[in-house]
Amino acid sequence: MEIKQQCVVALTWTLKDTLGEELDVLAEPVEFLVGGEDLFKIIEAALIGHEVGASVNIHIEPEHGFGDYNSELVFLESRTLFPPELEEGMTFEGASLPAGCNPATPKDALYTVTDIYPEHVVLDGNHPLAGMALRLSLKVEAIREATTDEIGRGSAGTGFFTSQPLHATTPGNRTLH
Repeated sequence: MEIKQQCVVALTWTLKDTLGEELDVLAEPVEFLVGGEDLFKIIEAALIGHEVGASVNIHIEPEHGFGDYNSELVFLESRTLFPPELEEGMTFEGASLPAGCNPATPKDALYTVTDIYPEHVVLDGNHPLAGMALRLSLKVEAIREATTDEIGRGSAGTGFFTSQPLHATTPGNRTLH
Protein backbone atom coordinates (compact mmCIF):
# COMPACT_ATOMS: atom_id res chain seq x y z
CA MET A 1 0.00 0.00 0.00
CA GLU A 2 1.26 3.47 -0.87
CA ILE A 3 0.84 6.48 1.41
CA LYS A 4 -2.05 8.67 0.26
CA GLN A 5 -4.45 11.18 1.78
CA GLN A 6 -6.68 9.83 4.56
CA CYS A 7 -4.42 6.93 5.53
CA VAL A 8 -2.52 6.31 8.74
CA VAL A 9 1.24 5.91 8.70
CA ALA A 10 3.40 4.56 11.52
CA LEU A 11 6.70 6.44 11.57
CA THR A 12 10.02 6.44 13.36
CA TRP A 13 12.40 9.39 13.00
CA THR A 14 15.49 11.29 13.92
CA LEU A 15 15.17 15.07 14.13
CA LYS A 16 18.33 17.20 13.87
CA ASP A 17 19.17 20.84 13.50
CA THR A 18 21.12 22.00 10.45
CA LEU A 19 24.42 21.54 12.30
CA GLY A 20 23.60 17.86 12.78
CA GLU A 21 22.81 18.04 16.51
CA GLU A 22 20.22 15.42 17.42
CA LEU A 23 17.11 17.01 18.88
CA ASP A 24 14.68 14.09 19.06
CA VAL A 25 14.59 10.38 18.28
CA LEU A 26 11.37 8.42 17.92
CA ALA A 27 12.53 4.80 18.03
CA GLU A 28 9.12 3.16 18.49
CA PRO A 29 6.61 3.72 15.66
CA VAL A 30 3.87 6.26 16.23
CA GLU A 31 0.78 6.57 14.02
CA PHE A 32 -0.16 9.78 12.20
CA LEU A 33 -3.10 10.61 9.94
CA VAL A 34 -2.03 11.86 6.52
CA GLY A 35 -4.51 14.50 5.39
CA GLY A 36 -5.44 15.52 8.92
CA GLU A 37 -3.83 17.72 11.55
CA ASP A 38 -1.08 15.36 12.77
CA LEU A 39 1.73 16.33 10.40
CA PHE A 40 3.14 19.47 8.81
CA LYS A 41 2.06 19.71 5.17
CA ILE A 42 5.71 19.54 4.04
CA ILE A 43 6.05 16.14 5.77
CA GLU A 44 2.81 14.85 4.25
CA ALA A 45 3.88 15.94 0.77
CA ALA A 46 7.22 14.14 1.13
CA LEU A 47 5.52 10.93 2.33
CA ILE A 48 2.86 10.65 -0.41
CA GLY A 49 3.51 7.69 -2.70
CA HIS A 50 5.99 5.91 -0.41
CA GLU A 51 5.53 2.37 0.88
CA VAL A 52 6.45 0.49 4.08
CA GLY A 53 10.21 0.44 4.57
CA ALA A 54 10.82 3.75 2.80
CA SER A 55 13.26 6.25 4.29
CA VAL A 56 12.49 9.90 3.67
CA ASN A 57 14.76 12.85 4.48
CA ILE A 58 13.17 16.29 4.74
CA HIS A 59 14.65 19.75 5.29
CA ILE A 60 12.12 21.97 7.08
CA GLU A 61 12.55 25.74 7.15
CA PRO A 62 10.94 27.62 10.08
CA GLU A 63 8.03 28.89 7.96
CA HIS A 64 7.07 25.29 7.15
CA GLY A 65 7.65 24.04 10.69
CA PHE A 66 7.44 25.77 14.04
CA GLY A 67 7.53 29.33 12.71
CA ASP A 68 9.92 32.19 13.23
CA TYR A 69 10.97 33.22 16.72
CA ASN A 70 8.67 35.98 17.98
CA SER A 71 10.26 38.24 20.60
CA GLU A 72 6.77 39.57 21.46
CA LEU A 73 6.06 36.22 23.14
CA VAL A 74 8.80 36.76 25.74
CA PHE A 75 7.66 38.28 29.04
CA LEU A 76 9.40 39.37 32.25
CA GLU A 77 7.29 38.69 35.31
CA SER A 78 7.90 39.36 38.98
CA ARG A 79 9.62 36.46 40.75
CA THR A 80 7.25 36.90 43.71
CA LEU A 81 4.28 35.77 41.57
CA PHE A 82 5.71 32.25 41.25
CA PRO A 83 6.17 29.44 43.78
CA PRO A 84 9.56 29.06 45.49
CA GLU A 85 10.16 25.67 43.82
CA LEU A 86 10.10 27.27 40.34
CA GLU A 87 12.77 25.85 38.01
CA GLU A 88 14.01 26.66 34.52
CA GLY A 89 12.26 24.50 31.95
CA MET A 90 8.93 24.44 33.79
CA THR A 91 5.93 25.30 31.63
CA PHE A 92 2.71 27.20 32.29
CA GLU A 93 -0.40 27.50 30.16
CA GLY A 94 -1.18 31.13 29.42
CA ALA A 95 -4.66 30.79 30.86
CA SER A 96 -3.25 29.53 34.18
CA LEU A 97 -0.40 32.00 34.78
CA PRO A 98 -0.33 33.37 38.33
CA ALA A 99 -2.53 36.36 39.10
CA GLY A 100 -0.67 39.60 38.55
CA CYS A 101 1.15 38.52 35.38
CA ASN A 102 1.09 40.80 32.37
CA PRO A 103 -2.46 40.78 30.96
CA ALA A 104 -1.00 41.03 27.42
CA THR A 105 0.29 37.44 27.56
CA PRO A 106 -1.72 35.41 25.05
CA LYS A 107 -3.86 32.94 26.96
CA ASP A 108 -3.58 30.20 24.29
CA ALA A 109 0.22 29.96 24.60
CA LEU A 110 2.38 27.54 26.54
CA TYR A 111 5.14 29.44 28.37
CA THR A 112 8.50 27.98 29.30
CA VAL A 113 10.51 29.44 32.18
CA THR A 114 13.83 30.18 30.45
CA ASP A 115 15.59 32.23 33.15
CA ILE A 116 15.08 32.91 36.85
CA TYR A 117 16.58 36.01 38.44
CA PRO A 118 16.17 37.29 42.01
CA GLU A 119 13.64 39.92 40.93
CA HIS A 120 12.04 38.45 37.81
CA VAL A 121 11.28 35.37 35.73
CA VAL A 122 11.56 35.13 31.93
CA LEU A 123 8.62 33.38 30.25
CA ASP A 124 8.93 32.40 26.59
CA GLY A 125 5.76 31.55 24.64
CA ASN A 126 7.65 30.44 21.52
CA HIS A 127 7.89 26.78 20.64
CA PRO A 128 11.38 25.54 21.61
CA LEU A 129 12.09 24.84 17.92
CA ALA A 130 10.78 28.19 16.64
CA GLY A 131 13.18 29.90 14.27
CA MET A 132 15.13 26.71 13.58
CA ALA A 133 15.62 24.96 10.26
CA LEU A 134 15.34 21.21 10.84
CA ARG A 135 16.37 17.98 9.20
CA LEU A 136 13.98 15.08 9.67
CA SER A 137 14.87 11.51 8.74
CA LEU A 138 11.71 9.38 8.66
CA LYS A 139 11.18 5.67 8.23
CA VAL A 140 7.78 4.33 7.20
CA GLU A 141 7.07 1.36 9.49
CA ALA A 142 3.43 0.65 8.56
CA ILE A 143 0.52 2.01 6.52
CA ARG A 144 -3.20 1.37 6.94
CA GLU A 145 -6.52 2.84 5.93
CA ALA A 146 -7.77 5.50 8.35
CA THR A 147 -10.95 4.79 10.27
CA THR A 148 -14.02 6.98 9.86
CA ASP A 149 -13.47 8.22 13.43
CA GLU A 150 -9.85 9.22 12.72
CA ILE A 151 -10.87 11.06 9.56
CA GLY A 152 -13.64 12.84 11.47
CA ARG A 153 -11.24 13.92 14.23
CA GLY A 154 -8.51 14.82 11.73
CA SER A 155 -6.04 12.82 13.81
CA ALA A 156 -4.84 9.31 14.52
CA GLY A 157 -4.69 10.46 18.13
CA THR A 158 -1.02 11.30 18.48
CA GLY A 159 -0.07 14.49 16.64
CA PHE A 160 3.58 15.04 17.57
CA PHE A 161 3.43 17.49 14.70
CA THR A 162 0.31 19.46 13.99
CA SER A 163 -0.73 21.75 11.19
CA GLN A 164 -2.70 24.06 13.48
CA PRO A 165 -0.98 27.21 14.86
CA LEU A 166 -0.42 27.30 18.60
CA HIS A 167 -0.86 31.10 18.59
CA ALA A 168 -3.50 32.43 16.28
CA THR A 169 -1.60 35.73 16.11
CA THR A 170 1.70 34.04 15.22
CA PRO A 171 1.45 32.31 11.85
CA GLY A 172 3.66 29.27 11.53
CA ASN A 173 4.17 28.62 15.24
CA ARG A 174 3.16 25.01 15.76
CA THR A 175 3.35 22.33 18.36
CA LEU A 176 5.71 19.41 18.86
CA HIS A 177 4.85 17.32 21.87
